[in-house]
Amino acid sequence: MTDANIDSARLKSQLAWEDPRSNRGYVQIGRERVTQSSDANEIAKLRAKAPDFKESMEIGRDWDETWKNQWPQESDAPRFKQTMLDFYQTCHDLHVHVMRAIALGLDLEETYFDHKIDEQCHNLRLLSYPPIRTDLLRQDGQARAGAHSDYGTLTLLFQDSVGGLEVQNPHTMEYQAASPIPGSIVVNAGDLLARWSNDVLRSTLHRVVAPPARKVSETEGITPARQSMAFFCNPNFSTEISCLPTCSGPGKEPKYAPVTTEQYIVGRLQATYI
Repeated sequence: MTDANIDSARLKSQLAWEDPRSNRGYVQIGRERVTQSSDANEIAKLRAKAPDFKESMEIGRDWDETWKNQWPQESDAPRFKQTMLDFYQTCHDLHVHVMRAIALGLDLEETYFDHKIDEQCHNLRLLSYPPIRTDLLRQDGQARAGAHSDYGTLTLLFQDSVGGLEVQNPHTMEYQAASPIPGSIVVNAGDLLARWSNDVLRSTLHRVVAPPARKVSETEGITPARQSMAFFCNPNFSTEISCLPTCSGPGKEPKYAPVTTEQYIVGRLQATYI
């Protein structure tokens, strides 16, 4: 390991993710195992057998009085903090517009969700998928990120040109590539939007697999590095997520028990991380 790599690892370790209620800081490779399971023991077994091969930096609203973001020193990452805060606000503003469109599509008042998402309880995740040998990805259950749905209302995904994101077709159950399109944003529906809409809008099951590898020997290859940014849009933590009035009726009973945003998301995060 070079001196630069050692310094980078040291700086990252000082910003380490600590608590699912905070959900802020640096997550090292192997600490997270995303899955559809909510059973902590099952997830622990999956993580030990095939952890997700990625690292990330988690950023929340910066004015929170209880949970603080973990920022690098300005001298270590010039303008990083302000750039991320500006981007966070831009993504929130886009979230508001998309949720207004969804409200209209569900026969609700256009501003129905405004007061339910205005506290900006979101999570900005900067993701890095290092190069990895293809023989490791061929191991049972291994992936850059396992199949899962996201937890909140929407996810705004910004990806580079490498590729690897796949989404499941809900009708055929087969995965198909969500190939990068320059200048576009991938928008995924999340679990809480599915619960709110009684599955009128289903959460999107997706995964990240290895793109075509560069051959390094007759039997082995290595995948390229991949970077992406995911903005996980969430309702206010105190918001009760229960079936919307336009999404139930005779013969269409609510499928999910009411739950607050905080109860659902913190519960999922507690099981997902070490």
